[in-house]
Amino acid sequence: MFKLISLEDTVRIPPDRFGQQIDQVAFDQLKSKYEGVSNEEIGHFITVTDIQINPVGKIIPGDGATYHKALFTLLTFYPQIQEIIEGEVVEIEDFGAFIRIGPVDALLHVSQIINDFVHYDEKQAVLIGKETQRALKQGDKVRVRVTAASFSKGGASGKIGVTMRQPFLGKLEWIDEDVKNLKKAKASREKERIKRERDES
Repeated sequence: MFKLISLEDTVRIPPDRFGQQIDQVAFDQLKSKYEGVSNEEIGHFITVTDIQINPVGKIIPGDGATYHKALFTLLTFYPQIQEIIEGEVVEIEDFGAFIRIGPVDALLHVSQIINDFVHYDEKQAVLIGKETQRALKQGDKVRVRVTAASFSKGGASGKIGVTMRQPFLGKLEWIDEDVKNLKKAKASREKERIKRERDES
């Protein structure tokens, strides 16, 4: 889930950037501090926007920089458990696939791909279902459900686990195929019902 969060922080303007546009310097400083960092409460910080910096700063003895209060907005991403997200397969391994969801990669374990025995074709870098012959490869667009999400305190991106072993999840082509099959089955049942009613009357 993407969120916009309003924050306040103090921005250090180094002496070598005096004379430059203070808004741009503040943006650069906040960007280097926040972008790409993760937090266990907020999630993954994507970008800084809407910066309002106080042009009047403070000087700390022994430091030639000035310090300014700044209000700004952070665009963040924190996947919620059970949330359904569409993403792209960015890497295939023998143990599963990595799915790019938002700004982070989630692990799709081989056991969570489909209700079938899945084997890894190393030459083609593809995961293939034994009975269904459904194949998952790099670049495929998929719909997944988040099953686990954790962010470490140290600023690392954390770990996200996802599954496709539920109805209307999986590779988008598989979902389209399943929907068509369901519609055909429903139409067939309806025809049988009408025929049965005619035969009974």
